[in-house]
Amino acid sequence: MQPAPLECTVSRRSGPAGLAALAVLVALTAAACGPSHPSPSASPAQTTAPTHQHPAATGQPGQAAPAAAQERTRVQFEQLMGQHALVAVRLMRTIEADEPDLRSASTAALQANGQALGELVGTQFGSGERASFDQVWRRHQDELLRYAQAVKGGDEAARKAAAAALMASCDAYAAWLGGATHGRVSAASAKAVMHEHADELTSQADAYGSGDYGAAYRIEREAYEHMFALGTTVAKASLDAKDAARLDTPPEQLRSAFAMLLGEHMELITGAQRATFAKPAEFQAAGEQMNANTAALTKAMGAIVGPARAKEFQAGWSAHVDTLVAYGAAAARGDQAGKAAAERKLDTLAVGLARYLSTIVKGRLQVGLLTGAITEHDRHLLDQVDAYAAKDYAKAYSMEVDGYQQMRTVADTLVDAIGHTVKPGLPKGGSQTGGGGMAQRRP
Repeated sequence: MQPAPLECTVSRRSGPAGLAALAVLVALTAAACGPSHPSPSASPAQTTAPTHQHPAATGQPGQAAPAAAQERTRVQFEQLMGQHALVAVRLMRTIEADEPDLRSASTAALQANGQALGELVGTQFGSGERASFDQVWRRHQDELLRYAQAVKGGDEAARKAAAAALMASCDAYAAWLGGATHGRVSAASAKAVMHEHADELTSQADAYGSGDYGAAYRIEREAYEHMFALGTTVAKASLDAKDAARLDTPPEQLRSAFAMLLGEHMELITGAQRATFAKPAEFQAAGEQMNANTAALTKAMGAIVGPARAKEFQAGWSAHVDTLVAYGAAAARGDQAGKAAAERKLDTLAVGLARYLSTIVKGRLQVGLLTGAITEHDRHLLDQVDAYAAKDYAKAYSMEVDGYQQMRTVADTLVDAIGHTVKPGLPKGGSQTGGGGMAQRRP
C-alpha cells in the first residue's frame, strides 16, 4: 500500500494568531512529553545533558532509518530550509547596500546553504535526485538575485520579467519534489508553498527598496517560519511511514517548535546588530521583530510554567536581547568601553538565565552547563558583529551559521529536561484553559 500523500503544512501569514497557536502546541506537547511516573532514581547529576544522539541519516524513502536518524533528518531539513530564506533575504538586500565584499560573502553563504541542501537531498533521495535538485535550486537562487537587481535598477519591465522567471523556478522545484517523493508531497501543494515563498521574498525586497523597513523585516520573519515548516514536510516525505510518524510525537513537535524560535532569535539579533550600522528606521524595524520573537518565546514558556514564571523569563530574556543589541551599537560606533560594559553585563545575565532555566526543570540541567551554552550563544553574536564591523563579512557569516546551528543543541537540551519535569505542574485543561492563561492572548 502506498503511504498517504503529505501536504505541505506551511500556514499563511503567521502573525499574532500563529504565536497563540504555537503556545497551545507547546502546552499540549509538553504535557504529553512528561512520563506518567518519573523515575525516582533519576538525579540532576545523571541528567545534565541530552541523553539521545542524532546519527547521520541514511536510506531512501520507504526504507526504515536507524534509531533517531529520522530526528536528525528533520533537524537538517528544517534548519537548512529556514536558513535559505534568511540568507536569500540578506543577499537581496546587499544589492541595495551596493557593497561588493558584502554581496560576495552573502552570495557564498547562499551557495553554501544550497550545497548543504543538495548533500542532504542526495543522502535521503539518492544521487540522481540530487542532480535534479541542484539544477532547479540554482535556478531558484539565480532568479531571486535577478529580481533584487531589477528592484535596485528601478526597471519595472525587468522586475516583472524576473518575478515571472522566479515563479517558474518555483514550479520546477515543486515538480521535482512531487516526483522525488513519489507523490507523498503533491506537486500542487508544493507549488502553492513555493509561490508563497517567492511572494514573500519579492515583497520584502520591494518593501526594503522603498524604505518600508517595518514590512520588510516582518515578511522576512514570516518567510523563515514558513520555510522551516516546509523543511519538516520534506523530511517526513524522505522517510518511510513509520519513521515519519515519529516526527509527529509530542517530544519531537516540542523540540521543533523551540528550535524554530531559538534559531529565529539568533538570526533576528544578528539582523538587528547589523542594522545598527544602517538607518535608524531599519534598526527600529529589526527591533520590532526581535520583540515579537521574545513575545512568542514568552508565550511558549508560559504554556509550560504559567504566567508568573513566564514574566520572570521575559524580563531576563529581554535584558539579554537589549544587551546584545547594545554591544552591536557600540561596535558600530567603535566604542570599546561600551562593548566591554555590555560583555560584562551579558556574563551576569547568562548566570541569571541559567539559574532560571535550571529551576524550571528542577535541577535536571546544571547551572554551569546552561551558563556555558548561553555564553557560547553570546560569543557567536559578539564575534559576528565584530567581524561585520571590521568588514570581514566571510567571518561574520561563518559565526552566524555556527550560532544558528548551536540553537538547535540548546533546544534539544531544554526539551529533554522539560519533558521529564514539567508535566505535574502544568495547568489543568491544557489548550481549553489557554495553556496557563497566556495562550489565547495576543502580544
